[in-house]
Amino acid sequence: MTALKGRLDLAERQEIGREARKAVPPGSHQGWTTGRHRPDPVALLEAQDKTREPDLVPVRHGRMAVSPFTFYRGAAKVMAADLESTPTAGLQVQLCGDAHLSNFGIFASPERTLLFDLNDFDETLPGPFEYDVKRMAASFTIAARDNGFTSADARSVTRRAIAAYREAMAEFAGLGTLDVWYARMAEKDLMKGITRAAAQAARSKQGAKTADRAVKRAKRTRDKAHTSGSLQALSKLGEMTDAGYRIVSQPPIIVPARELASVYGISADDLERVISMQFRGYRRTLDPDRRRLLERFEIVDMARKVVGVGSVGTRAFIVLLQGRDAADPLFLQIKEATASVLEDHLPPSQYSNPGERVVQGQRLMQAASDIFLGWSKGAQAGYHYYWRQLRDMKGSVDIEDMVPLGMAYYAGICGWTLARAHARSGDPVAISAYLGGKKAFDRAICDFCERYADQNEADYAEFTAAISAGRIEAVRGA
Repeated sequence: MTALKGRLDLAERQEIGREARKAVPPGSHQGWTTGRHRPDPVALLEAQDKTREPDLVPVRHGRMAVSPFTFYRGAAKVMAADLESTPTAGLQVQLCGDAHLSNFGIFASPERTLLFDLNDFDETLPGPFEYDVKRMAASFTIAARDNGFTSADARSVTRRAIAAYREAMAEFAGLGTLDVWYARMAEKDLMKGITRAAAQAARSKQGAKTADRAVKRAKRTRDKAHTSGSLQALSKLGEMTDAGYRIVSQPPIIVPARELASVYGISADDLERVISMQFRGYRRTLDPDRRRLLERFEIVDMARKVVGVGSVGTRAFIVLLQGRDAADPLFLQIKEATASVLEDHLPPSQYSNPGERVVQGQRLMQAASDIFLGWSKGAQAGYHYYWRQLRDMKGSVDIEDMVPLGMAYYAGICGWTLARAHARSGDPVAISAYLGGKKAFDRAICDFCERYADQNEADYAEFTAAISAGRIEAVRGA
Protein backbone atom coordinates (compact mmCIF):
# COMPACT_ATOMS: atom_id res chain seq x y z
CA MET A 1 0.00 0.00 0.00
CA THR A 2 1.38 3.44 -0.89
CA ALA A 3 1.40 6.43 1.44
CA LEU A 4 -1.80 8.49 1.57
CA LYS A 5 -1.89 11.22 -1.03
CA GLY A 6 -1.61 14.70 0.41
CA ARG A 7 0.45 13.62 3.41
CA LEU A 8 3.69 15.56 3.84
CA ASP A 9 6.93 13.75 4.52
CA LEU A 10 9.44 14.84 7.16
CA ALA A 11 11.51 16.95 4.78
CA GLU A 12 8.43 18.82 3.59
CA ARG A 13 7.28 19.48 7.17
CA GLN A 14 10.74 20.77 8.08
CA GLU A 15 10.66 23.02 5.02
CA ILE A 16 7.36 24.54 6.21
CA GLY A 17 9.08 25.53 9.45
CA ARG A 18 12.15 26.90 7.69
CA GLU A 19 10.03 28.94 5.29
CA ALA A 20 8.07 30.35 8.23
CA ARG A 21 11.39 31.23 9.87
CA LYS A 22 12.36 33.24 6.77
CA ALA A 23 8.99 35.00 6.57
CA VAL A 24 8.74 35.74 10.32
CA PRO A 25 12.25 35.57 11.81
CA PRO A 26 12.36 34.50 15.47
CA GLY A 27 14.00 37.83 16.28
CA SER A 28 10.87 39.67 15.13
CA HIS A 29 9.18 38.80 18.44
CA GLN A 30 11.34 41.32 20.29
CA GLY A 31 10.80 45.06 20.48
CA TRP A 32 7.09 44.81 21.39
CA THR A 33 5.24 48.07 22.02
CA THR A 34 1.59 48.92 22.47
CA GLY A 35 -0.29 50.12 19.43
CA ARG A 36 -1.64 53.64 19.11
CA HIS A 37 -5.20 52.45 19.53
CA ARG A 38 -4.68 49.99 22.38
CA PRO A 39 -7.97 49.45 24.27
CA ASP A 40 -8.30 50.75 27.83
CA PRO A 41 -7.44 47.66 29.95
CA VAL A 42 -9.89 48.61 32.70
CA ALA A 43 -12.65 49.05 30.12
CA LEU A 44 -11.95 45.55 28.77
CA LEU A 45 -12.37 44.12 32.27
CA GLU A 46 -15.53 46.16 32.84
CA ALA A 47 -16.97 44.69 29.64
CA GLN A 48 -16.37 41.20 31.04
CA ASP A 49 -17.98 42.21 34.35
CA LYS A 50 -21.31 42.92 32.62
CA THR A 51 -21.81 39.21 31.97
CA ARG A 52 -20.83 38.09 35.48
CA GLU A 53 -22.60 37.66 38.79
CA PRO A 54 -22.96 41.25 40.10
CA ASP A 55 -22.38 40.33 43.75
CA LEU A 56 -19.11 38.55 42.85
CA VAL A 57 -17.58 41.16 40.54
CA PRO A 58 -16.10 43.11 43.51
CA VAL A 59 -14.57 39.83 44.76
CA ARG A 60 -12.91 39.36 41.39
CA HIS A 61 -11.52 42.89 41.48
CA GLY A 62 -10.25 42.38 45.03
CA ARG A 63 -8.38 39.21 44.08
CA MET A 64 -6.85 40.87 41.02
CA ALA A 65 -5.78 43.90 43.07
CA VAL A 66 -3.44 41.92 45.35
CA SER A 67 -0.39 42.29 43.09
CA PRO A 68 0.69 42.75 39.47
CA PHE A 69 0.85 38.96 39.21
CA THR A 70 -2.73 38.38 40.40
CA PHE A 71 -3.82 41.15 38.03
CA TYR A 72 -2.07 39.33 35.19
CA ARG A 73 -3.86 36.10 36.11
CA GLY A 74 -7.22 37.82 35.72
CA ALA A 75 -6.34 39.86 32.64
CA ALA A 76 -6.30 37.19 29.92
CA LYS A 77 -8.72 39.35 27.91
CA VAL A 78 -6.27 42.26 28.01
CA MET A 79 -3.36 40.15 26.80
CA ALA A 80 -5.47 38.53 24.09
CA ALA A 81 -6.05 41.99 22.64
CA ASP A 82 -2.32 42.77 22.84
CA LEU A 83 -1.30 39.51 21.16
CA GLU A 84 -3.47 40.11 18.12
CA SER A 85 -0.94 42.46 16.53
CA THR A 86 2.17 40.44 17.41
CA PRO A 87 4.05 38.46 14.72
CA THR A 88 3.14 34.81 14.23
CA ALA A 89 4.70 32.14 12.05
CA GLY A 90 1.39 30.66 10.89
CA LEU A 91 1.93 27.36 12.76
CA GLN A 92 -1.33 26.44 14.49
CA VAL A 93 -1.91 24.37 17.62
CA GLN A 94 -4.68 23.89 20.13
CA LEU A 95 -4.03 26.77 22.52
CA CYS A 96 -4.60 26.64 26.24
CA GLY A 97 -5.40 30.34 25.87
CA ASP A 98 -4.38 31.19 29.45
CA ALA A 99 -1.13 29.29 29.96
CA HIS A 100 0.23 31.27 32.91
CA LEU A 101 2.31 29.39 35.46
CA SER A 102 -0.54 28.97 37.98
CA ASN A 103 -2.56 27.03 35.42
CA PHE A 104 -0.17 24.08 35.64
CA GLY A 105 -0.37 21.54 38.43
CA ILE A 106 -0.67 17.90 39.47
CA PHE A 107 -3.72 15.67 39.40
CA ALA A 108 -4.59 11.99 39.11
CA SER A 109 -4.83 10.10 35.85
CA PRO A 110 -7.65 7.54 35.50
CA GLU A 111 -5.03 4.93 36.46
CA ARG A 112 -4.48 6.87 39.75
CA THR A 113 -1.01 8.06 38.79
CA LEU A 114 -0.08 11.64 39.64
CA LEU A 115 0.61 13.70 36.51
CA PHE A 116 1.93 17.23 36.02
CA ASP A 117 0.05 19.05 33.27
CA LEU A 118 -1.94 22.10 32.24
CA ASN A 119 -5.15 22.23 34.24
CA ASP A 120 -7.23 25.20 33.05
CA PHE A 121 -8.79 25.41 29.58
CA ASP A 122 -11.48 28.06 29.90
CA GLU A 123 -9.93 30.00 27.00
CA THR A 124 -8.79 27.09 24.80
CA LEU A 125 -9.00 27.63 21.04
CA PRO A 126 -6.93 26.75 17.96
CA GLY A 127 -4.39 29.46 17.18
CA PRO A 128 -0.72 30.47 16.79
CA PHE A 129 1.60 28.57 19.13
CA GLU A 130 3.36 31.84 20.06
CA TYR A 131 0.29 33.08 21.98
CA ASP A 132 0.63 30.38 24.65
CA VAL A 133 4.43 30.66 24.79
CA LYS A 134 4.26 34.40 25.40
CA ARG A 135 1.48 34.09 27.99
CA MET A 136 3.44 31.41 29.86
CA ALA A 137 6.86 33.05 29.67
CA ALA A 138 5.61 36.52 30.65
CA SER A 139 3.95 35.02 33.72
CA PHE A 140 7.39 33.91 34.95
CA THR A 141 8.87 37.39 34.48
CA ILE A 142 5.96 38.95 36.36
CA ALA A 143 5.96 36.35 39.16
CA ALA A 144 9.73 36.65 39.57
CA ARG A 145 9.43 40.42 39.93
CA ASP A 146 6.62 39.97 42.45
CA ASN A 147 8.86 37.68 44.48
CA GLY A 148 11.60 40.30 44.56
CA PHE A 149 14.07 38.49 42.29
CA THR A 150 16.92 40.46 40.76
CA SER A 151 16.55 41.40 37.11
CA ALA A 152 19.17 38.79 36.25
CA ASP A 153 17.34 36.05 38.13
CA ALA A 154 13.99 37.03 36.61
CA ARG A 155 15.53 36.93 33.15
CA SER A 156 17.18 33.56 33.85
CA VAL A 157 13.89 32.00 35.02
CA THR A 158 12.06 33.32 31.96
CA ARG A 159 14.76 32.09 29.57
CA ARG A 160 14.55 28.66 31.18
CA ALA A 161 10.81 28.40 30.40
CA ILE A 162 11.35 29.41 26.77
CA ALA A 163 14.41 27.20 26.25
CA ALA A 164 12.59 24.22 27.78
CA TYR A 165 9.76 24.69 25.29
CA ARG A 166 12.16 24.91 22.36
CA GLU A 167 14.25 21.92 23.48
CA ALA A 168 11.20 19.78 24.19
CA MET A 169 9.68 20.61 20.80
CA ALA A 170 12.91 19.39 19.18
CA GLU A 171 12.60 16.20 21.22
CA PHE A 172 9.00 15.66 20.11
CA ALA A 173 9.93 16.38 16.49
CA GLY A 174 12.12 13.27 16.64
CA LEU A 175 9.51 10.96 18.15
CA GLY A 176 6.90 8.77 16.53
CA THR A 177 3.29 9.94 16.47
CA LEU A 178 2.12 7.60 19.24
CA ASP A 179 5.20 8.35 21.36
CA VAL A 180 4.24 12.04 21.32
CA TRP A 181 0.66 11.19 22.21
CA TYR A 182 1.64 8.98 25.14
CA ALA A 183 4.31 11.34 26.53
CA ARG A 184 3.56 12.54 30.06
CA MET A 185 5.26 13.81 33.19
CA ALA A 186 4.36 11.38 35.95
CA GLU A 187 5.13 11.62 39.66
CA LYS A 188 8.30 9.54 39.47
CA ASP A 189 9.65 11.72 36.64
CA LEU A 190 8.77 14.88 38.54
CA MET A 191 10.44 13.80 41.77
CA LYS A 192 13.55 12.52 39.94
CA GLY A 193 13.89 15.86 38.23
CA ILE A 194 13.48 17.79 41.48
CA THR A 195 16.07 15.63 43.22
CA ARG A 196 18.50 15.97 40.32
CA ALA A 197 18.07 19.75 40.15
CA ALA A 198 18.55 20.06 43.90
CA ALA A 199 21.75 17.99 43.78
CA GLN A 200 23.17 20.26 41.06
CA ALA A 201 22.30 23.34 43.10
CA ALA A 202 23.79 22.04 46.34
CA ARG A 203 27.31 23.32 45.62
CA SER A 204 27.42 25.91 48.35
CA LYS A 205 26.14 25.94 51.91
CA GLN A 206 23.40 28.38 51.00
CA GLY A 207 22.56 26.44 47.84
CA ALA A 208 22.35 23.18 49.77
CA LYS A 209 19.89 24.65 52.26
CA THR A 210 17.75 26.12 49.51
CA ALA A 211 17.78 22.86 47.56
CA ASP A 212 16.85 20.85 50.66
CA ARG A 213 13.89 23.14 51.36
CA ALA A 214 12.76 22.85 47.73
CA VAL A 215 12.79 19.04 47.87
CA LYS A 216 10.87 19.00 51.16
CA ARG A 217 8.30 21.44 49.81
CA ALA A 218 7.84 19.32 46.68
CA LYS A 219 7.31 16.19 48.76
CA ARG A 220 4.74 17.97 50.94
CA THR A 221 2.85 19.09 47.82
CA ARG A 222 2.93 15.54 46.45
CA ASP A 223 1.80 13.99 49.73
CA LYS A 224 -1.00 16.52 50.09
CA ALA A 225 -2.20 15.77 46.57
CA HIS A 226 -2.41 12.06 47.39
CA THR A 227 -4.91 12.85 50.16
CA SER A 228 -6.94 15.32 48.11
CA GLY A 229 -10.20 13.79 47.01
CA SER A 230 -13.92 13.79 47.67
CA LEU A 231 -13.57 12.42 51.21
CA GLN A 232 -11.11 15.19 52.07
CA ALA A 233 -13.39 17.74 50.41
CA LEU A 234 -16.33 16.44 52.45
CA SER A 235 -14.40 17.02 55.68
CA LYS A 236 -13.75 20.63 54.63
CA LEU A 237 -16.99 21.52 52.89
CA GLY A 238 -19.65 19.29 54.45
CA GLU A 239 -21.45 18.80 57.74
CA MET A 240 -23.61 15.94 59.00
CA THR A 241 -27.25 16.71 59.74
CA ASP A 242 -30.25 14.56 60.65
CA ALA A 243 -30.95 14.28 56.93
CA GLY A 244 -27.35 13.35 56.08
CA TYR A 245 -24.44 15.40 54.77
CA ARG A 246 -24.97 18.87 53.39
CA ILE A 247 -22.62 21.59 52.16
CA VAL A 248 -21.66 24.20 54.78
CA SER A 249 -22.53 27.82 54.06
CA GLN A 250 -19.46 30.09 53.81
CA PRO A 251 -20.72 33.21 51.99
CA PRO A 252 -19.80 34.80 49.67
CA ILE A 253 -17.38 32.01 48.64
CA ILE A 254 -19.75 29.06 49.20
CA VAL A 255 -23.52 29.58 49.14
CA PRO A 256 -25.64 26.38 49.31
CA ALA A 257 -28.73 25.93 47.13
CA ARG A 258 -31.00 26.49 50.13
CA GLU A 259 -29.68 30.07 50.31
CA LEU A 260 -29.52 30.91 46.60
CA ALA A 261 -33.16 31.93 46.10
CA SER A 262 -32.35 35.58 46.71
CA VAL A 263 -29.50 35.46 44.17
CA TYR A 264 -31.30 33.81 41.26
CA GLY A 265 -34.93 34.45 42.16
CA ILE A 266 -35.62 30.71 42.17
CA SER A 267 -36.65 28.46 45.02
CA ALA A 268 -34.35 25.73 46.33
CA ASP A 269 -36.75 23.06 45.01
CA ASP A 270 -36.84 24.62 41.54
CA LEU A 271 -33.04 24.98 41.57
CA GLU A 272 -32.74 21.31 42.50
CA ARG A 273 -34.91 20.37 39.52
CA VAL A 274 -32.77 22.52 37.22
CA ILE A 275 -29.56 20.90 38.48
CA SER A 276 -31.06 17.43 38.06
CA MET A 277 -32.01 18.26 34.48
CA GLN A 278 -28.50 19.60 33.86
CA PHE A 279 -27.05 16.47 35.41
CA ARG A 280 -28.96 14.21 33.01
CA GLY A 281 -27.81 16.29 30.02
CA TYR A 282 -24.21 16.24 31.24
CA ARG A 283 -24.22 12.45 31.69
CA ARG A 284 -25.13 12.02 28.04
CA THR A 285 -21.79 13.61 27.05
CA LEU A 286 -19.81 10.90 28.86
CA ASP A 287 -18.70 7.57 27.45
CA PRO A 288 -21.21 4.78 28.25
CA ASP A 289 -19.03 3.09 30.86
CA ARG A 290 -18.51 6.33 32.79
CA ARG A 291 -22.18 7.20 32.44
CA ARG A 292 -23.02 3.85 34.00
CA LEU A 293 -20.57 4.52 36.84
CA LEU A 294 -22.07 7.94 37.54
CA GLU A 295 -25.58 6.46 37.65
CA ARG A 296 -24.54 4.73 40.88
CA PHE A 297 -24.41 8.13 42.59
CA GLU A 298 -27.29 10.41 43.58
CA ILE A 299 -27.25 14.16 44.17
CA VAL A 300 -27.34 15.11 47.86
CA ASP A 301 -26.68 18.86 47.83
CA MET A 302 -25.26 21.66 45.70
CA ALA A 303 -23.82 25.14 46.21
CA ARG A 304 -22.35 28.09 44.36
CA LYS A 305 -18.58 28.16 44.93
CA VAL A 306 -16.21 30.95 43.88
CA VAL A 307 -13.00 29.74 42.25
CA GLY A 308 -9.79 31.23 40.88
CA VAL A 309 -9.08 34.84 39.98
CA GLY A 310 -10.04 35.47 36.38
CA SER A 311 -13.03 33.11 36.63
CA VAL A 312 -14.61 34.88 39.59
CA GLY A 313 -18.07 36.12 38.69
CA THR A 314 -18.80 33.44 36.12
CA ARG A 315 -21.25 30.90 37.47
CA ALA A 316 -19.55 28.05 39.30
CA PHE A 317 -21.12 25.37 41.47
CA ILE A 318 -20.22 22.24 43.37
CA VAL A 319 -22.48 19.22 43.61
CA LEU A 320 -22.23 16.65 46.40
CA LEU A 321 -23.21 13.16 45.33
CA GLN A 322 -23.45 9.99 47.40
CA GLY A 323 -22.66 6.46 46.31
CA ARG A 324 -23.07 3.42 48.51
CA ASP A 325 -23.59 5.45 51.67
CA ALA A 326 -22.65 8.75 53.35
CA ALA A 327 -19.01 7.63 53.53
CA ASP A 328 -18.87 7.27 49.74
CA PRO A 329 -19.02 10.86 48.45
CA LEU A 330 -18.25 12.38 45.07
CA PHE A 331 -17.86 16.11 44.55
CA LEU A 332 -18.32 17.47 41.04
CA GLN A 333 -17.56 21.02 39.98
CA ILE A 334 -19.71 22.83 37.41
CA LYS A 335 -18.16 25.87 35.74
CA GLU A 336 -19.78 28.27 33.35
CA ALA A 337 -18.15 28.30 29.94
CA THR A 338 -18.29 31.44 27.84
CA ALA A 339 -16.68 32.36 24.54
CA SER A 340 -12.87 32.28 24.72
CA VAL A 341 -11.24 35.70 25.06
CA LEU A 342 -9.29 34.73 21.94
CA GLU A 343 -12.45 34.55 19.85
CA ASP A 344 -12.43 38.35 19.57
CA HIS A 345 -9.17 38.02 17.63
CA LEU A 346 -9.14 34.51 16.10
CA PRO A 347 -11.71 32.46 14.17
CA PRO A 348 -14.57 31.38 16.44
CA SER A 349 -14.78 27.89 17.90
CA GLN A 350 -16.29 25.11 15.82
CA TYR A 351 -18.37 24.16 18.87
CA SER A 352 -21.65 25.99 19.46
CA ASN A 353 -21.56 25.03 23.15
CA PRO A 354 -18.57 26.70 24.87
CA GLY A 355 -18.61 23.90 27.45
CA GLU A 356 -17.90 21.40 24.71
CA ARG A 357 -15.14 23.72 23.41
CA VAL A 358 -13.44 23.56 26.82
CA VAL A 359 -13.82 19.79 27.17
CA GLN A 360 -12.62 18.94 23.68
CA GLY A 361 -9.65 21.31 23.97
CA GLN A 362 -8.71 19.82 27.33
CA ARG A 363 -8.90 16.26 26.05
CA LEU A 364 -6.68 17.19 23.12
CA MET A 365 -4.01 18.95 25.18
CA GLN A 366 -3.80 16.93 28.40
CA ALA A 367 -1.89 13.67 28.67
CA ALA A 368 -4.91 12.27 30.56
CA SER A 369 -8.19 13.88 31.55
CA ASP A 370 -10.73 13.46 34.33
CA ILE A 371 -13.07 10.52 33.72
CA PHE A 372 -16.05 12.73 34.61
CA LEU A 373 -15.18 15.59 32.24
CA GLY A 374 -18.29 16.59 30.28
CA TRP A 375 -20.56 19.50 29.40
CA SER A 376 -24.17 20.68 29.49
CA LYS A 377 -26.44 23.44 28.26
CA GLY A 378 -27.90 25.79 30.86
CA ALA A 379 -31.60 26.05 31.60
CA GLN A 380 -31.38 29.77 30.80
CA ALA A 381 -30.65 30.76 27.22
CA GLY A 382 -27.01 31.62 26.57
CA TYR A 383 -25.56 29.70 29.53
CA HIS A 384 -23.28 26.70 29.05
CA TYR A 385 -21.24 24.64 31.51
CA TYR A 386 -18.58 21.99 31.82
CA TRP A 387 -18.33 19.42 34.62
CA ARG A 388 -15.40 17.68 36.28
CA GLN A 389 -14.36 16.32 39.66
CA LEU A 390 -13.77 19.03 42.25
CA ARG A 391 -10.72 17.37 43.72
CA ASP A 392 -8.97 14.35 42.32
CA MET A 393 -5.50 14.33 43.85
CA LYS A 394 -5.06 17.89 42.66
CA GLY A 395 -2.12 19.97 43.83
CA SER A 396 -0.31 23.19 42.96
CA VAL A 397 2.81 25.03 44.03
CA ASP A 398 2.92 28.19 46.12
CA ILE A 399 4.32 30.67 43.64
CA GLU A 400 4.79 33.38 46.27
CA ASP A 401 7.18 31.15 48.27
CA MET A 402 9.44 30.28 45.33
CA VAL A 403 13.10 31.25 45.25
CA PRO A 404 15.04 31.54 41.96
CA LEU A 405 16.27 27.93 42.14
CA GLY A 406 12.77 26.52 42.55
CA MET A 407 11.15 28.80 40.01
CA ALA A 408 13.80 27.97 37.40
CA TYR A 409 13.07 24.26 37.79
CA TYR A 410 9.33 24.93 37.64
CA ALA A 411 9.82 27.03 34.50
CA GLY A 412 11.56 24.09 32.87
CA ILE A 413 8.78 21.60 33.51
CA CYS A 414 6.11 24.10 32.45
CA GLY A 415 7.96 24.76 29.19
CA TRP A 416 8.27 21.01 28.52
CA THR A 417 4.60 20.45 29.35
CA LEU A 418 3.36 23.22 27.09
CA ALA A 419 5.47 21.90 24.22
CA ARG A 420 4.05 18.41 24.71
CA ALA A 421 0.49 19.79 24.71
CA HIS A 422 1.17 21.71 21.48
CA ALA A 423 2.88 18.73 19.85
CA ARG A 424 -0.31 16.66 20.29
CA SER A 425 -2.38 19.00 18.13
CA GLY A 426 0.18 20.85 16.01
CA ASP A 427 3.18 19.77 13.94
CA PRO A 428 6.24 19.47 16.20
CA VAL A 429 8.49 18.96 13.17
CA ALA A 430 7.50 22.28 11.57
CA ILE A 431 7.46 24.17 14.87
CA SER A 432 10.90 22.86 15.85
CA ALA A 433 12.31 23.79 12.44
CA TYR A 434 10.94 27.29 12.95
CA LEU A 435 12.36 27.64 16.48
CA GLY A 436 15.81 26.47 15.43
CA GLY A 437 18.62 25.86 17.87
CA LYS A 438 20.57 29.11 18.08
CA LYS A 439 18.47 30.67 20.87
CA ALA A 440 17.30 33.63 18.77
CA PHE A 441 13.73 32.75 19.69
CA ASP A 442 14.62 32.59 23.40
CA ARG A 443 16.18 36.05 23.38
CA ALA A 444 13.31 37.60 21.44
CA ILE A 445 10.58 36.16 23.65
CA CYS A 446 12.50 37.13 26.78
CA ASP A 447 12.65 40.70 25.48
CA PHE A 448 8.88 40.58 24.84
CA CYS A 449 8.29 39.33 28.39
CA GLU A 450 10.25 42.15 30.01
CA ARG A 451 8.38 44.72 27.96
CA TYR A 452 5.06 43.08 28.68
CA ALA A 453 5.81 42.89 32.39
CA ASP A 454 6.41 46.65 32.33
CA GLN A 455 3.07 47.16 30.59
CA ASN A 456 1.33 44.83 33.04
CA GLU A 457 2.63 46.93 35.93
CA ALA A 458 1.27 50.06 34.26
CA ASP A 459 -2.10 48.36 33.69
CA TYR A 460 -2.14 47.19 37.31
CA ALA A 461 -1.51 50.75 38.49
CA GLU A 462 -4.37 51.97 36.30
CA PHE A 463 -6.61 49.21 37.65
CA THR A 464 -5.89 49.97 41.32
CA ALA A 465 -6.31 53.69 40.63
CA ALA A 466 -9.76 52.94 39.21
CA ILE A 467 -10.60 51.14 42.47
CA SER A 468 -9.35 54.06 44.56
CA ALA A 469 -11.33 56.53 42.42
CA GLY A 470 -14.53 54.50 42.84
CA ARG A 471 -14.80 53.70 39.14
CA ILE A 472 -14.91 49.98 40.04
CA GLU A 473 -15.65 48.29 43.36
CA ALA A 474 -13.34 45.79 45.05
CA VAL A 475 -13.78 43.51 48.04
CA ARG A 476 -10.38 42.46 49.34
CA GLY A 477 -9.54 39.34 51.31
CA ALA A 478 -12.48 37.23 50.12
